[in-house]
Amino acid sequence: MSRQKYTREEALAFHLDPTPGKWEVQATVPMTTQRDLSLAYSPGVAVPCLEIAENPELAYDYTNKGNLVAVISNGTAVLGLGNLGALGSKPVMEGKSVLFKRFADVNSIDIELDTEDPDEFCRAVRLMGPTFGGINLEDIKAPECFIIEQRLKEEMDIPVFHDDQHGTAVICAAGLINALHLSGKKIGEVKIVLNGAGAAGIACLELLKSMGATHDNCIMCDTKGVIWQGRTEGMNQWKSAHAARTDARTLEEAMQDADVFLGVSAKGAVTQKMVLSMAPNPVIFAMANPDPEITPEEAHAVREDAIVATGRSDYPNQVNNVLGFPYLFRGALDIHARAINDDMKIACAEALAALAREDVPDEVALAYGKTLSFGRDYIIPTPFDPRLIHRIPTAVARAGMDTGVARRPIIDMEAYELSLKSRMDPTASILRGINTRARAAQARMIFAEGDDPRVLRAAVMYQRSGLGQALIVGRAPDVKAKLEAAGMGDAVSEIEVVNAANTPHLDTYKAFLYERLQRKGFDRTDIHRLASRDRHVFAALMLAHGHGDGLITGVTRKSAHVMELINHVFDADAEHGAAGVTALLQKGRIVLIADTLVHEWPDENDLADIAEHAAGVARHLGLEPRVAFVSFSTFGYPVSERAEKMHKGARVLDERGADFEYEGEMTVDVALNVKAQEAYPFQRLTGPANILVVPARHSASISVKLMQEMGGATVIGPILAGVGHSIQICSTNATASDILNMAVLAACKVG
Repeated sequence: MSRQKYTREEALAFHLDPTPGKWEVQATVPMTTQRDLSLAYSPGVAVPCLEIAENPELAYDYTNKGNLVAVISNGTAVLGLGNLGALGSKPVMEGKSVLFKRFADVNSIDIELDTEDPDEFCRAVRLMGPTFGGINLEDIKAPECFIIEQRLKEEMDIPVFHDDQHGTAVICAAGLINALHLSGKKIGEVKIVLNGAGAAGIACLELLKSMGATHDNCIMCDTKGVIWQGRTEGMNQWKSAHAARTDARTLEEAMQDADVFLGVSAKGAVTQKMVLSMAPNPVIFAMANPDPEITPEEAHAVREDAIVATGRSDYPNQVNNVLGFPYLFRGALDIHARAINDDMKIACAEALAALAREDVPDEVALAYGKTLSFGRDYIIPTPFDPRLIHRIPTAVARAGMDTGVARRPIIDMEAYELSLKSRMDPTASILRGINTRARAAQARMIFAEGDDPRVLRAAVMYQRSGLGQALIVGRAPDVKAKLEAAGMGDAVSEIEVVNAANTPHLDTYKAFLYERLQRKGFDRTDIHRLASRDRHVFAALMLAHGHGDGLITGVTRKSAHVMELINHVFDADAEHGAAGVTALLQKGRIVLIADTLVHEWPDENDLADIAEHAAGVARHLGLEPRVAFVSFSTFGYPVSERAEKMHKGARVLDERGADFEYEGEMTVDVALNVKAQEAYPFQRLTGPANILVVPARHSASISVKLMQEMGGATVIGPILAGVGHSIQICSTNATASDILNMAVLAACKVG
């Protein structure tokens, strides 16, 4: 799988646009009338203030404390970059806050403290305690991180968790449970060698020992070799606690007959000779980032029986902290925990391990483009698994209640699990899944409009994101000049520019086009002009001849004009059953609207075709289709000739024996609102519709643009379906990100 690449300019632009930073604050209560203001602030706010002063526990009911975590750092160990200072760490802490929200719906605020004094740091955090339900410490150098975390745990009555230590430890433990399960070994009997005696390494060994690993079977190494009982050089109290009785003095000696290697150190620290000396069925967790201590290829070259994990997303078995900290805090916050203890961390690890041993859901397999099942290359769940949000927090919450750290135990765990299932935004996982499928497809994507800077940025992003090869239709000097003007001059050598002057296939293209158009009034001069001068036609000819896997166009011309040109090469019109499907994403919901591109005024047979194409798009997106034929009429009232064709469309699907849910005609509120559907107990939809088939293209256009401008919906599409080739037509006001999204859809052959 290709590595992702980005430039300095891209990274800066990502943090600058559309607004500086990565998160903002939104009100959750109405703030429109004088009454609203009176309740939100003075005098109404006095009531909950008095209640909380009398009973502090009520802060969890009347404020956001119970779902608010602070991500706090002093910037002394930022990623692998070293001491960048408090302000230098802020982009990382903002990013961590966003991950909390994205994966577990935990609100989070980043706080950067400008001090390297542990006393000052602890005092500042302790004084902020009333604000938060939990504290996530991040990127603080050792040994201060040990001192700070221990003191804050003792001084505060909310969870304090240093993710650099315990996050890695929890995921490492989860993977090790399954690796030992596969190799038929017990944790109390295996010899474990750990290289890297920093915060993460020490936390890994401490957690594994609390799970049953034997002290003298665990050998810790640092840059000076084995940490053995009696060693004095380069020692501190945290290393001393893990000094083993052993004759081994070097990592190479320690690796002799080892069952498990855990690396949180540096690239290349482990050699193939060391791996050869390990016990049968060795477990190797080479977690150094971005480059592991030894690559899976190098390890498997000498030991086929090895189970290997890394910190990298482009290898199997990624030890990824995002599988842990969001769900640990979710469970801890929901029981109003006083702490996150070892039992909760072990419960998290065991729940992750158990999840990996179960059948993998279809949407995960769909996201990866292959079937995943428990085994040597799948011992840790993927971040795509939709079960994480309701399985891991429940296990953490149970452990917290069993160990007495819950202020407010959960009475109905079944109801709690159900609430977690509905908590997350399904659109995010759908989009993430599509991106992963696109990365697996490695499609050669044709970008037809190489004279537009937005298209060029999207093409470069497509290739540098590891999604596949970008083929840009344009003039090489023009492309070079525009990339340089956009601050992406270094991309010139990476991408391929294609045009009529440099292709060896122009005569083939012209012969094909003449065959299609000779009886439509086009002579050979017209054909030459179309094939060699019109980028839309040229790009479509490339796709038709297999010289690319997908086509992105429409940014510089109206969609009707682009469709006319594409139809010179493909049968992409109403007569041949093509349709346009637009996805609207808003507030955790996704609704598809069709036809938004092809049919001006479809009849009942066209409507049935449109419904079938839209259902196919929905399934490509991982949705189970529920189609509503919408109108201003619901099931025959008011009576209208214009509404009649909508219920006829449903009858056509009856005759065809369609294999998805559909109903109509009905108004939009009945289609989307389960309560409104209850007034019509005979209707066949089992939930809110996720596909709206509309009477005409003008109503589709009005609906989409109204939702976009007034409702703030994210619009993806129109997705061109039913053509037999992967063609996506962008809107003329598309941003580079919008164009990239369309390229991802094209790579997945959605539609």
